[in-house]
Order: sequence, then structure tokens, then C-alpha cells
Amino acid sequence: MNLQDKGHYWDRETRRRVVRIKELTRIVGLSRSTIYNKLNPKSKGYDPEFPKPLRLGASSVGWLLSSVDQWLISRIN
Repeated sequence: MNLQDKGHYWDRETRRRVVRIKELTRIVGLSRSTIYNKLNPKSKGYDPEFPKPLRLGASSVGWLLSSVDQWLISRIN
């Protein structure tokens, strides 16, 4: 396997990576409460474009890193 193959594999794995709230706060630079406000349609800070969490278990959620990246790019444009 050459470096290009490894890079391609890494890119593929990164797209499917799930991040938890602690890492999400670091990636997007927002607090936990601001993130949940962006997800709450009744909140003044609601953002319908913000990535929706995935249910991972009975009491845990995560976000697809690729969705988070797309949202960040849309904020730049």
C-alpha cells in the first residue's frame, strides 16, 4: 500500500467518523448549550441547517464529522 492509498483510506474513514458533543464543541467553537439551541426549533438560536445528531444508544448521541464539515463550509460561504 503506498501513501496515496493510505491517504485515500484515511479520507474515507474520516467521512464516516462520529464525534461526540465534547469534540463537537471544539470543532465548531460553540458551547454545548448553543449547539442544543441550534437544534431546538423553539429556540431563538435555532438553525435548521445545523447537523442533526445520530442516536448511538439509549442516552448517547453523536454527529457525523462529514455533516459537521459541510455545515462549517456553508457558514464560510
